[in-house]
Order: sequence, then structure tokens, then C-alpha cells
Amino acid sequence: MKRWNVGIVGATGMVGQRFVTLLADHPWFELTSLAASARSAGKTYTEAVGTRWAMTTPIPEKIASMVVLNASEIDRVCENVDFVFCAVDMKKEEIRALEEAYARHEVPVVSNNSAHRHTPDVPMLMPELNDEHMRVIEAQRKRLGTKKGFIAVKPNCSIQSYVPALHPLMKFGIEKIAVSTYQAISGAGKTFETMPEIVDNVIPFIGGEEEKSEQEPLKIWGTLEGDRIVPALSPVISAHCVRVPVSDGHLATVNVKFTRKPTREEMLEAWASYEGLPQKLNLPHAPKPFMKYMEEDNRPQTGLDRDFEGGMGITIGRLREDNLFDYKFVCLSHNTLRGAAGGAVLTAEMLAAKGWMD
Repeated sequence: MKRWNVGIVGATGMVGQRFVTLLADHPWFELTSLAASARSAGKTYTEAVGTRWAMTTPIPEKIASMVVLNASEIDRVCENVDFVFCAVDMKKEEIRALEEAYARHEVPVVSNNSAHRHTPDVPMLMPELNDEHMRVIEAQRKRLGTKKGFIAVKPNCSIQSYVPALHPLMKFGIEKIAVSTYQAISGAGKTFETMPEIVDNVIPFIGGEEEKSEQEPLKIWGTLEGDRIVPALSPVISAHCVRVPVSDGHLATVNVKFTRKPTREEMLEAWASYEGLPQKLNLPHAPKPFMKYMEEDNRPQTGLDRDFEGGMGITIGRLREDNLFDYKFVCLSHNTLRGAAGGAVLTAEMLAAKGWMD
């Protein structure tokens, strides 16, 4: 298999750190460039991260001594890369400008940021669900005036627990969804040491999350029409998003109403048999199976099940009929793996396998 040289823009933050751990020994991708803010530039990666390293494993030895570059010095960052991952902490308008600058430099960008999620010609990819949206890259390249450069983004971490479980059920005509997500502190880039206010507490507000939960699935379920992706008009989604005292893992409770109510057996079969393009292509980070239903009444549990399939799979449980809707169930995903860096790496693998990085 061909190998690609890759960079991380925003390498010192929590998601950037997760990218480092995933790419250190990747079979396709060679990590050749690290970039961050001006205050980190010129330091080794170990020096730049300092005491903020939040992963459970040490900084990979071959990455520790790499010198961090200034993310705004695009020529230097891109000297020896085929594409970059982006996970910067900046204002949205600054992120949009930075990512487009990299793309216009003929370097594809696979972004963990939200800035371009609603740009009509930027695909927001959940690889198992909407791989056909990759084709909008052709229109984006025309707009940007590039031959190779483009931007692709991954969706918000909170929707990655339940949207995959709903997707195989769309054939039954989903009309309404009510969802509550119970989100880990790593989703805010925090640990228990840096977020003491979460201990023995639940915070019932996460800025912007409910809007993302209600809007982003509609783009994923949208259609490619000419030079843009047109979001779906339905189903109607109502979301609550709360922060809970958990290190990693976003759990969701879902209530769903159908046009044609399926049987319980039909729903279980839809989950068990579903696979997407990553599974068919046998991509390095593709979970097999993608989704798993757990029969125990008290599963999935965040602490027990967030690492299913290396943190890239979705676990589902507690399927039962609902008095207001048709059915209700519980879903779980790992927010910094499937929901953030891991999902972006899988997206890059799919883009590379289909020739978009060449």
C-alpha cells in the first residue's frame, strides 16, 4: 500500500495529542510535520506539550523530539506532507481562513473543527454513512481553484453515538427523534485535574452542542445536488446535551418515531447486518463490527464499553417500546476516538483509498 506523509495542525491540544498516538505507528500514514501556535513553535513536541499531555500512554519516542512549527507558516508546515489533520483552538472565522489557506496551498485538510461543517461544498463525513458526499470535493476544488487541495470535516463528537444507530433505520421512515447526550469532560479538552467543578456534579449546558446535535445529522442525511450538499428536511430532532463526570465516552438516550413502525427483530437485524465502505475496504481503523447490540439490561456502560473495537465501534442497548414515541434505546461511542481524532483518521483512510489524496 502507498504511504502518505501527514502533518497535524494543532498538535499540542487534547485532540492533537490523540492524533499523535494514532499516527505514530499507522500502516499508511507517516507523521512528518507538527504545527501549533506561535508560542509552541521552535520547541520540541515534549517541551511544547509540557505538563498538558493527557493521554494514558507516553508521548511516542519518535515524536517526542520533533520540532513544532508555527501553524501560520504554511510553506514550512507543508514542505514534506501530502495532507494535514487540523484540530486548532481558534475563532471560527480564523479557522475557516486557515483551512482554506492550506487547501489553496494544494494540501488536503481533514478537519476536526466545526468551522466548515455547514459550508455547502465541504463534505462532513461519517465514513460508514455518507461516503457518496466525497464527490462534492470536485465542486469545492473548482471554487478554491485547486487541483489537489480541499477540506473535509468530521461531525460533532456528540452525534457519533446515536446517528450511526439511526442510519440503518431510515428505511422505516424516521419522523421524530428526541435525544439526550451525557458527554465526557474530554469533549471539552479537560481532565478531572483541570475541571474540578465537574466532580460530583452534572452541568446541564454545553455551548452550541444542542444546535449541532439537531442540525448536523441533517447534512449527513442530505443529498448531493450539483455543487453542494443540501441538508435533509427531516426527521425533526430535539436534543439535550449535558456534561457528566466521565473522562471519555459520550452516551445517548434516544426516542424515535417512525412512519412505519418496525418490529424489534427488524431493528436488531438492521444493526447487526449494517456495514459501510470502511468495512468493505478493510481500512486500518474500520471497526468490525461497526455496531453491536448488547442484551444485558445495564449495558452499554461508559466505563466498560467505550473502548469497543479500539474505541471506533458503536454499542447499543436497552431497546424497548416507548409510550410517546415508537421505541427508545441507549447508544455509546468514544468521543476522542470515534468522535474526534479516530474518526478523522478513518475519514482520511477512506479518502486516500478512493484516490482523493493523490
